Amino acid sequence: MLIDWFTVGAQVLNFLILVWLLKRLLYRPILAAIDAREQRIAGELADAEAKKAAAGAERTAFEQKNAAFDKERAGLLKQATDAAASERQRLLDAAREEATVLSAKRQGSLQTEAQELQQEIGRRTQQEVFAIARKALGDLAGIALEERMVAVFVERLRALGADEKQTLTSALKATTIPIVVRSTFDLPPAQQALLKTSVHDLLGGDVELRFETAPDLVSGIELSTDGHKLAWSIAEYLTALASSVGELLKTKAAAHRVPGEGAADAH
Repeated sequence: MLIDWFTVGAQVLNFLILVWLLKRLLYRPILAAIDAREQRIAGELADAEAKKAAAGAERTAFEQKNAAFDKERAGLLKQATDAAASERQRLLDAAREEATVLSAKRQGSLQTEAQELQQEIGRRTQQEVFAIARKALGDLAGIALEERMVAVFVERLRALGADEKQTLTSALKATTIPIVVRSTFDLPPAQQALLKTSVHDLLGGDVELRFETAPDLVSGIELSTDGHKLAWSIAEYLTALASSVGELLKTKAAAHRVPGEGAADAH
C-alpha cells in the first residue's frame, strides 16, 4: 500500500490547526469560565466563611451579653435578697428593741407602783402604829405616871452637861419673861415645888415659873423661855422612832429603785 504523504501532511496540518482553533476558541474560554466559576465559588465560600465568622462573633457576643445579663441578674437578685434580709433583720431588731423598751417601761412602772404601794402601806402602818401608841400612852397616863415623869425631868435637869447648863442658865438669866413649864396634866403643888427647887438650884436664884397644860406632849414635860427649850416626853421617843422607820423605808426604796434604773438603761 502506498502512503500519500501529502494527504498525511495535510491531515496533520489540519489536526494542528484544529487543536490551535480548539485551544484558541474553545479551551481558553472554557478555562476562563472555569476559573471565573472557581473564583466565584471561592468568593462565595469566603463570603460564607465571613458570614459564619460574623455569626459566630455575634453568637459569642450574644452569649457574653447573656452571661453578663445572668450575672447582673444574679447580682441584683442577691442584692435584693440581702437588702430584704437586712431590712427584715432591722425590723426584727427594732421590734425586739421596742418590745424590750416597753417591757422595761412596764417593769419599771410595775416596780414603781409596787414601791409606791409599799411606801404608802409603810407610811400608813407607821402612822397607825404611832397613833395607837400615842393614844394608848395618853389613856394610860395618870397622876402617878406624871409624878414619875416630873422626877425623870428633874434628874435630866441635874444631869445636864456643863455646856448645856451654861447655855440654858445664860438664856434663863437674860430674859425677864416667866419660865413656862408645860405638862400633859395639871401638876400637883408638890410636883410644882420640886420643879421650882430644881430650877432655882440650877440658876442659883429666885425665878418665876408659870405652869401650863399641853395634852399634845403625850406624857411629858417641857421647860421653855425666850426661844430656848428643854423637854422630855414619850412623844420624843415616838418621833425618833417615826424618823427612824421613815429613813429605813427611804433607804429600802432607794435600794430597790437603783437596780431598776440600771436595768432600764441597759435595755
